[in-house]
Amino acid sequence: MTDTEALVALNLLPRIGPVRVRKLLDQFASPREVLGAPIDQLRRINQIGEETAQILHRWQDHCDVSRELAEAQERGIKIISRFDPDYPAPLHEVFDAPNVLYVWGHLEARDKHSIAVVGSRRSTMYGTQATKKFSFQLAHAGYTIISGLARGIDTTAHEAAVAAGGRTIAVIGSGLAKLYPPENLALAEKIADGHGAIVSEFPLHTEPDKQTFPQRNRIVAAWCRALLVTECPAWSGAMITANLASEYGKSVYAIPGPIDKPTSAGCHQLIRDGATLCADPTHIIDDLGAFSFDAQKPLAAAPEPTAETPVLEGDEAKLFAVLDREEMSVDQLIRLSGLPAATVTGTLLKLEMRRLVKALPGFRFCRR
Repeated sequence: MTDTEALVALNLLPRIGPVRVRKLLDQFASPREVLGAPIDQLRRINQIGEETAQILHRWQDHCDVSRELAEAQERGIKIISRFDPDYPAPLHEVFDAPNVLYVWGHLEARDKHSIAVVGSRRSTMYGTQATKKFSFQLAHAGYTIISGLARGIDTTAHEAAVAAGGRTIAVIGSGLAKLYPPENLALAEKIADGHGAIVSEFPLHTEPDKQTFPQRNRIVAAWCRALLVTECPAWSGAMITANLASEYGKSVYAIPGPIDKPTSAGCHQLIRDGATLCADPTHIIDDLGAFSFDAQKPLAAAPEPTAETPVLEGDEAKLFAVLDREEMSVDQLIRLSGLPAATVTGTLLKLEMRRLVKALPGFRFCRR
C-alpha cells in the first residue's frame, strides 16, 4: 500500500478528519504506519480516544480501499494526496488541509494564478451580468476561476470562464459520484473536458449536506490568490468563504449593488469590513497582474477590433448581424437572431470583451 492509498483509507473512515490525521502523522512516520499501529499506541495519542482508536485499529472493517480506487479509475478520476507533486501548493498552508483530492479533469501549474468568484445561489440579473463580465475578463487575462459549482453565481462564473476559453476549477461539497447540483452535470463534463477540473475531498459516494459545504468553502478560500464576491445577502456561504479568505491572508474584493436590495447587503458589509470595492475587472488585474495562457506574459486587456467590419464566425457573426447602433433588449436579440437565450447572453459577453458591443443600463445593448 502506498502513502496515497493509506490516506484514501483514512479519508474513508468515520470520525477521522484532516485535523485528526494531522495529529496522527505527528506521531507516526507515514499514513501506512498509522493503519498498522497497535491499538495501545493509538489510545495514548491526545484527542484520539477509545472509539477512534478502535476504528483505526480495525480500519479494514469500515472501508474498502480497493473498490474506491477501482471505481475512481473507471470514472477517469485521479486521486492525489498532499504527498503528491500535483497537490495544490496553497492548500499546504491550511491547518486542516484535505488529505486527498479527487480530481475529474486536469490540474495545471498555472492554476496557482487563481481567483475565486462566489456569491448567492439566488442571483439576480444584476449579479448574473456582473459575474459574467468579471469572470470572462479575468479568465481571458489568464486567471483560473475557482468556484463551487452551486446554482446561481457559481454556475455563472464557471460558464463565463469556459466561454472565455479559460480555465476553471469547481470545488464541490459532495463526492464526485454524487455530483451536486445534478443539473450541472453537463457543465461539469465541459469543464473536465479541457477547461479545468471538478475537485472534491470527499469519497466518491458522499452525499451533500450542511457540513460538507462549509468544508468545501475552506478549500476555495485557501486555494485562490484573491476572492471576489459578486452578489450575496448578509448571511450566506459566500460571506463565510470571504471571511475565511481574509483569515488566510488573501485579497478580498466585493462588487457593490443597489443599496435597497437585500441581495447586495453582503457585499456592502464586506466593503465596510475592509474588502476592496471593485467596479471593473481591471481593478483586480491592475492589483494582481495579468497572465497569458502560454508563457505568463502580461496581457493588457481583451482584444481590440482591428477593422471597421470585424471578421466573426458562428454565433458571434449571427448575433452581431442583428445588432444595431440603437439600443436593443436581450429579448429582441433572441427573437431576431433565433439563438437560445443562454447563447445570446454568453455571446454578448464575448462581443463586449472584444469591444464590439456596448452594454447599456437595463440590460440593453448596441454596437459600438
